[in-house]
Amino acid sequence: MTQNEQRTARVPDSCAGRRLDAVLADLFPEYSRSRLSAWVKTGDVSVDGASARPRDPVRGGEIIALTIVEAVQTHAVAEDIPLDILYEDEHVFVIDKPAGLVVHPGAGNPAGTLVNALLHQDPDLDKLPRAGIVHRLDKDTSGVMVVARTLVAHTALVEQLSARQVHRQYLAVVVGALVSGGTANAAIDRHPRDRLRMAVREDGKDAVTHYRLRERFRAHTALECRLETGRTHQIRVHMAHLKHPIIGDPLYGGSLRLPKGASDALIAVLRGFKRQALHAEVLEFAHPVTGEPVRCEAPLPADMQQLLQALREDAALHAEAERARR
Repeated sequence: MTQNEQRTARVPDSCAGRRLDAVLADLFPEYSRSRLSAWVKTGDVSVDGASARPRDPVRGGEIIALTIVEAVQTHAVAEDIPLDILYEDEHVFVIDKPAGLVVHPGAGNPAGTLVNALLHQDPDLDKLPRAGIVHRLDKDTSGVMVVARTLVAHTALVEQLSARQVHRQYLAVVVGALVSGGTANAAIDRHPRDRLRMAVREDGKDAVTHYRLRERFRAHTALECRLETGRTHQIRVHMAHLKHPIIGDPLYGGSLRLPKGASDALIAVLRGFKRQALHAEVLEFAHPVTGEPVRCEAPLPADMQQLLQALREDAALHAEAERARR
């Protein structure tokens, strides 16, 4: 799209009496209602050549002229930070975010973030809200993320996420040997006393996580988790609420718990694992422009591979010892 593109449309007679912002959303569905309202307020929408307000009613038959203004939305500085791009075209990036990379610049991380890296890949992302980021991963969660590269793609992806049409699958390694999968359906909101944490709260926002057993060890379990909603820290909070916190989680994991008779090798791996053992492994969505299905997978990072291998070896060692005692 070129900068300051002009679009026109005629208001259908059937829309008579409706608010201008609602009619604009019907006429230009590729843009969000909030974006269209902002353009009305800045004078970039005219009705029969005159300015208007978002709440003004239409009569039907008017000619609406829309100037699509690509103003700077993100003021972060581009930085040459390597990114593992799993898929890209003119509308989207899909990336494999490494653990330790902060998504958005903030008070404690003014630079060196995913946003800075994305702006180096595509400087025009500065004209999109949050540089095109439509969902996030915690700093120490690794894995797949989709980023919009145009306003049209941004609107479509946000709508898919709101409608729960994006498939987000994670691998989590948790404390405790679970015997079955299930669903955590518990509302989440900010912790009442600790502003860094989230918590299960009756007055919170609905949050649903489906989980099933991927691999079971002596005192830990690898779970495949699917998000139905996308609350902050959702999987981490739900697993802790179920008394099966994620290994290494600094906020919700509690003190280190070692299985009885753990080998020195396993103890070293568990003690050395300093982030939550959570990886976004699969992302599926409808392409925001073509509608074609897009599926991307992020390979398991080396630290989680090492963790799983240590747990497998511990389980095999104790199974062998048990057989020898019989």
